[in-house]
Amino acid sequence: MEDFMSTEKMEFQTEVRDLLNLMIHSLYSNKEIFLRELVSNAADALDKRRFLSVSNSALLPDSTTLQIDLSVHSESKIISIEDNGIGMNREDLISNLGTIARSGTKHFLKNLKDNEKSNLDLIGQFGVGFYSVFMVARKVEVLTLKAGESQAYLWSSDGEGDFEITEAPKQEAGTKITVYLKDEEEALEYANEWQIKNIVQKYSEFISYPIYFHPESTKNDKGEIEIKEAVRLNEKPALWRQNEKEITEDQYKEFYNIVSHDGGEPAAWNHSHAEGTMEFWSLIYIPSKAPYNIWNNENAHGLKLYVKKVFIMDDFKDLLPPWLRFVRGVIDSEDLPLNVSREILQSNKIVTQIRKHVIKKTLETLQNMAKNEVEKYEAWWLELGAILKEGFYMNWEHLDELKDLLRFKSTKTKDNEIISLETYISRMPESQKEIYYLTGDLKDSIASNPLLESFKNKSFEVLLLTDPIDEFMMSSLTEYKDKKFHDISRGDVDFEKTEEEKKAEKASKTEFKSLLKALQKALDKEIKEVRVSSRLQESPSCLVNSEDAMSSRMERIMEAMGQSKTEKTKRILEINPQHPILKMLKEKMDAKEDLGEWPKALYGQALLSEGSPLPNPIEYVNAINSLLTSNLK
Repeated sequence: MEDFMSTEKMEFQTEVRDLLNLMIHSLYSNKEIFLRELVSNAADALDKRRFLSVSNSALLPDSTTLQIDLSVHSESKIISIEDNGIGMNREDLISNLGTIARSGTKHFLKNLKDNEKSNLDLIGQFGVGFYSVFMVARKVEVLTLKAGESQAYLWSSDGEGDFEITEAPKQEAGTKITVYLKDEEEALEYANEWQIKNIVQKYSEFISYPIYFHPESTKNDKGEIEIKEAVRLNEKPALWRQNEKEITEDQYKEFYNIVSHDGGEPAAWNHSHAEGTMEFWSLIYIPSKAPYNIWNNENAHGLKLYVKKVFIMDDFKDLLPPWLRFVRGVIDSEDLPLNVSREILQSNKIVTQIRKHVIKKTLETLQNMAKNEVEKYEAWWLELGAILKEGFYMNWEHLDELKDLLRFKSTKTKDNEIISLETYISRMPESQKEIYYLTGDLKDSIASNPLLESFKNKSFEVLLLTDPIDEFMMSSLTEYKDKKFHDISRGDVDFEKTEEEKKAEKASKTEFKSLLKALQKALDKEIKEVRVSSRLQESPSCLVNSEDAMSSRMERIMEAMGQSKTEKTKRILEINPQHPILKMLKEKMDAKEDLGEWPKALYGQALLSEGSPLPNPIEYVNAINSLLTSNLK
């Protein structure tokens, strides 16, 4: 710099010195955010000049185009960020760059120093983004001229303990920051055109003002200097900030691919702007297809958080519950601090309100699709419905909304047809008092489960639940519109029986008493009880669970999760007194003959018919072989 006049040397405020010391010693790992902060400060300066010019047009001549300019000088290890915003005078420089006007800073710094294991986001805690530049800079110069004034100033510091302010020449209003990088590998990586472009596009892609990168001049083969054209880095508009009435369907779909990298089309979207005590914008999308890693609920969630159009993070899980992790889109707040950290977000009241808003809008969007675009919703449900089911054991606030969104296959649905609970109730016979359901592993195998025989005979529809999450969901899904859910594999089924049916059932229990006792003795290690069934029509036997016992399927799921019990829950074996095999076994008992391998065969058959694995396949095969060979004699 030339023609410098009087120079003042000043010390940083004590808190600033302490903060700079912590930053310089790399307590904050995400060093690239220094550029985000400088660009955001530049955008704020442009905003302020434009705002003040409304009441004082002289501050912004008609010929002025507000913009931000960046350049990198790799050989000299210098980065420059320039704007033609409001600028600063001497007092502004002292106030903005020499002190931290924030209560509690000193106390927090003390706590931070005392806790060696602290991993807090310093930038977020203090809201002092400019100082982050000293994580990579050995020296910083700020040349600035305030709009409407004639004297420019140069602020400079090495970030150690003091700074200098010098009168300096500058013709145009605005601020130019020159960053002299440290001779360290972590700092020198930013003396790179590609790196600077990448960071700006990552964080500042949607800032309202044009951001230009000016490539370094090069020499051609003749030794002539060639000046390269500036490249604009942010040409995409912040769609979520626009009036939804002015946005076309194609624009929404195009933006979906920008935020989701999906390559397909969204099933639905919701665009909203909340005003009042706080202001934020949300543009959320419901994908048509499940993202490849969606089943890992630890993966990054799909909402990107912005503050005043500046990107903050895309993996902050508290913006959405895990059971809505398929949602993609953007949240942009006017009220959160730009330098917000994860630690602050987790306890921030604004985030809590945004979260409630996003959940509400997402559920409303799904409800609208379910009501007005039935085929599209059903296709979506088959793709992603299982994730929504997780909401039944992760929250209590939205159960009613979730119930209406549920879709099921049943004993009366065909192919990919699915029904709502509302439809199920509308099809219930008058004699049916409960909502019947059965859980299993595969639709084809569960549909042929012997437990369904009596229900089919009476034309009672049974919901077929084949997702592993269903076992957890049904622990919370106890009723719908005053109709209780009944797991037909658990306890007994209270069909409205005729007097004749009751007498026949009572007679069977008496008639088969000895056989029940003998089967119980033979299967004592596996079976809690053997009883005559009221639900079997064609099959010889089936297995049911006690009312208060964990289902065998749940046990398998828990075992797969590494939470297996030391002792398996014993189940109840039900037998069909009308089946030829059971009649034959009763005759054997009456003749005091040994049942041989028949108990093992009945038990194994009951397991296989419901789709459960055999605990000892060889033992079952040997039992069947023994029975088959005995008939050859």
